[in-house]
Amino acid sequence: MQLSRVAEQFTESVIREMTRRAKQHPGSINLAQGFPDFPAPAEIKQAAIEAIQQDVNQYAITWGSKNLRDAIVAKVKWYNGMDLNPEKNVTVTCGATEAMISAMKAVVNPGDEVIIFEPFYENYGPDCLLSGATPRYVRLHAPDWEIDRTELEHAFNENTKAVIINTPNNPTGKVYTREELEAIAGLCERYDAIAITDEIYEHILYDGCQHISIASLPGMEDRSITINSISKTFSLTGWRVGWALACDRITAEVKKVHDFLTVGAPAPLQEAAAFALQMPEKYYADLQASYTQMRDNMLSALEPTPFHPFKPFGAYYIMCDCTDFMQEQDLDTAFDFSLYLLDKTGIATVPGSSFYANPKDGHKYTRFCFCKKLETLEAVQERLQYFKVD
Repeated sequence: MQLSRVAEQFTESVIREMTRRAKQHPGSINLAQGFPDFPAPAEIKQAAIEAIQQDVNQYAITWGSKNLRDAIVAKVKWYNGMDLNPEKNVTVTCGATEAMISAMKAVVNPGDEVIIFEPFYENYGPDCLLSGATPRYVRLHAPDWEIDRTELEHAFNENTKAVIINTPNNPTGKVYTREELEAIAGLCERYDAIAITDEIYEHILYDGCQHISIASLPGMEDRSITINSISKTFSLTGWRVGWALACDRITAEVKKVHDFLTVGAPAPLQEAAAFALQMPEKYYADLQASYTQMRDNMLSALEPTPFHPFKPFGAYYIMCDCTDFMQEQDLDTAFDFSLYLLDKTGIATVPGSSFYANPKDGHKYTRFCFCKKLETLEAVQERLQYFKVD
């Protein structure tokens, strides 16, 4: 008996696989999966506790509690420059992951094409396939992860339904510029395509970089779906509360798909998320300062090694080019390197091959996550001394 032909086209998550391998390795440090090892803000946790104690334990409105939808609209107005209606433009989901597949299923038809920039977060390709779309990949070119405008223009055609943008980007740390987003917006308008943006790292920025939502650009309010969640900004990756923002027409379709996928996100955690989104602006400034220190610590740990890190300007990952070291050690693939590093040091990373449509294109890269306590990063630096180049 044949099972799903679609599911046969992709593998399990390599990121989550490396977490499982790390747990099997005594004393390991998990720099594979992107979750902090430090506590979430106490006041947000207390808000969740109070919501549970006040018996907010039954279904919320399918597309999100009113308190949360109101808080999302207020937040995106001051930070993203978008003016939305909480009744018509917001769908609360079970994390950004569900928001993405709900958005894809709501707008894509079999035979459509969806443009994905690579390296990419590994869910995007399977989301296309599960939606019946054909992914088309446009390369981000190292070392600055730049877009070749000619390649981008050639990727768009009459079958293009959407383009997925992740800014700040996982795994590269790229922050898309206004000029890049305007170029993408122009192509979306020319080919009547939708921009679907994953913006969960919007507040994790470095060196004066600015986050811009493509939906805030002229002409894009009716052809954008903006995806976000509380996971990264508030160190709450396990709560699974996210959202998709779009015009009335698109939101109506996203709501229907979301309803039949998951019904709704956890009710008490939605109330705590509403509280979180009303944190003062100082919270975000402190967040950036804290993550800047983590990034710089991780860079200082990697720079003396032969792993050649690329400096990120957003998110909390560092990509490394390990070509020289892999050749010296006779390691054929990025996965071989990740297993070698885990065996030698107990540090779990993600092989770069998982971020490319053709795994061979990513075999010289590996990704380190640095959303960790100072003590953890100091332990990483000590273990990486094993590879220090004199």
